[in-house]
Amino acid sequence: MTATDNATSPHVRPGVNDTTLNVDTGMDAVTLRVGDLENMSTYYSNALAMEPIEEVSRGNEVHRVLGRGDTPMVKLVSTPNLPGVDPGQAGLFHTAFLYEDQASLAATVAHAAQNTNSRFVGSSDHLVSEAFYFTDPEGNGIELYVDRDRSQWLHTSDGEVRMDTIYLDPNDFLAKHLDDQVLANTSTQPGKVGHVHLQVGDVPTARSFYVEALGFEPSFSSMPGVLFASAGGYHHHVAMNTWNSQGAGPRAASLGLGDVAITVPGREDLDALAARLSAHKLQFADDGRSVQVSDPWGTQITVAADSSSVDEALRR
Repeated sequence: MTATDNATSPHVRPGVNDTTLNVDTGMDAVTLRVGDLENMSTYYSNALAMEPIEEVSRGNEVHRVLGRGDTPMVKLVSTPNLPGVDPGQAGLFHTAFLYEDQASLAATVAHAAQNTNSRFVGSSDHLVSEAFYFTDPEGNGIELYVDRDRSQWLHTSDGEVRMDTIYLDPNDFLAKHLDDQVLANTSTQPGKVGHVHLQVGDVPTARSFYVEALGFEPSFSSMPGVLFASAGGYHHHVAMNTWNSQGAGPRAASLGLGDVAITVPGREDLDALAARLSAHKLQFADDGRSVQVSDPWGTQITVAADSSSVDEALRR
């Protein structure tokens, strides 16, 4: 079903409008379809210091949520009969897990680097953040990062956030920031999904969906083959690139990305989103608590009202 548009109602709280997502929009636990649930669960527990929080069974599927404390960060869905991740297909480039400080990031990176099932891809200083990249055992990309304070971010003359890719020495970073006490208690350090980077078939179509329909605002668009977009002036909540997937069509059923989850403050935000999707003639489902829609390549997007929760992650 669809919702009516009340985005212009005088009773709608500030921050809700008919063109962009609320400034308090955030990201929620990413869903991955996995072939070996126990192996992948062990990896995210050991390499990324997440704890299994809760799980449910649905027919032949097991849905298991892992995270830090009561914050869900990833949901693994056991679907062993699907083909493996295709690196040239639209879908996930990486899930980016955000930590509160450099010590927490360093501890997580140390766990990931020591895990024999991890593949280290690289590390970069992006001006707005410091980031380390890995690939999980089934081929899903992972970014582990910490933001610099927003007061240190620079902007271009047209308002875009300045970002770059500068080599970051991983050994030097760990030498400066790894703390034995934090390392011993890594799973108790806060973490969350900071952004999700997607593979798409072409950037203009991605911009039409993620910016014009969904309501993110472009934050960085000067790098060839990629668009970064966000809500509330963040450097990016989503990114869409064609580096491996130029010209890709709709996704085939496979392991890998199952759902990209976004949170907004309230029902009014979902009503505004529903109005935008209707205006763009996009099909969507609205169950009162969340709006679910697929992007042009078949990647499922769920936008839920209120804060991140384990119950909401299990519902998807």
